[in-house]
Amino acid sequence: MAGKATHKDPLLPIGEISKRSGVAASALRYYESLGLISSSRQGTSRRYFPRSTLRRVAFIIFAQKIGYSLEAIGQQLACLPTDKLPTNRDWQALSRGWKQQVAQRIRELQRLDMDLDHCIGCGCLSLQRCKLANPNDLAGNYGSGPLRWLADEMPEHE
Repeated sequence: MAGKATHKDPLLPIGEISKRSGVAASALRYYESLGLISSSRQGTSRRYFPRSTLRRVAFIIFAQKIGYSLEAIGQQLACLPTDKLPTNRDWQALSRGWKQQVAQRIRELQRLDMDLDHCIGCGCLSLQRCKLANPNDLAGNYGSGPLRWLADEMPEHE
């Protein structure tokens, strides 16, 4: 849950948070329903968020871009202090564990890039080389999803 607003962390209406973060108000309400951010209501049902929510939203967007689920992001955000504004050190501690995740994602994208040139791009659908070919649904024996693309060692066609 986000920290409480203080005199150093003024409250902003949801529309302002949406405008400044580039995230739709509906997404902000969804993030709030998941406990990723929090708001207060003053007199009306209009939501007001601490200005520090902008940094939390930026963190959420970036974490999603590198492949974290909203559930995992929530677990990470739960490590931040709730009684004060997170410091740079708090944010740095969260991002330290990302190096492996980013490196893994880079490897996956590089492999996909090579596959685009060698398989999809050529259109050959070679049963020996092509990761798209799946005669008799043999890939289903290994599990679900595009396993031949995602696995470091792809199952061979029989």
